[in-house]
Amino acid sequence: MSHSTASRPRTTQPLPSTIWFPGADEPNVAPIPGAVLPAWAIDKARTEFVGCPSHRPAPLFKIAIRDTAPGMDARIPSTPFAATDGKEASRPAILLAELHPDVLPAADDNLLPARSEMPGSLEDGWPGFFHRAHRLLPASGFLLLATRQRREAGYLTDPLGSLIASARTAGFRYLQHIVIVYGHPVGDRLVPALPADASRGVAHCDLIALSAITHA
Repeated sequence: MSHSTASRPRTTQPLPSTIWFPGADEPNVAPIPGAVLPAWAIDKARTEFVGCPSHRPAPLFKIAIRDTAPGMDARIPSTPFAATDGKEASRPAILLAELHPDVLPAADDNLLPARSEMPGSLEDGWPGFFHRAHRLLPASGFLLLATRQRREAGYLTDPLGSLIASARTAGFRYLQHIVIVYGHPVGDRLVPALPADASRGVAHCDLIALSAITHA
């Protein structure tokens, strides 16, 4: 079950946004410890988001980013989700990156690549990650960023704008913001099922969808 709602635009063109709720009979609403996306949302992304025929799950490669220090790639846990026919693609059509709240940039951080002797995929931090992700994906592949907000001095932070700007400089096109709800809608209220490591008052995670732009 999913509901779509148009976000209030701050510019002349509103950004598309969607809210995903778990099914009424879904027993595991929240993600497993240490994860951002619940399993039902990953299944939904593999079938509905990319428009696979007959709802066959698309292959997906999931990674968990817990720091952005130099050499981050060697410390990233990964989990492949193969296609239903068991065949592994040479390059994944969907790269899902789960971002731990502690590794998210501050809302006012500038993540645009700096002038350096190692531009592009050799850079450290988020600019380098987005360049490497772009090289990994095939033409028109999808990069999904799963994040959760965190509290700083009592206020929820929203770093999504700076992450999207950094991804665009690496060759990605912003597609959509999807809100994944940790809970069941009952009547006109939400019955939350919160993960133990979520910040107080956070009953959802954010899924940012980007597509890789390629040039012939």
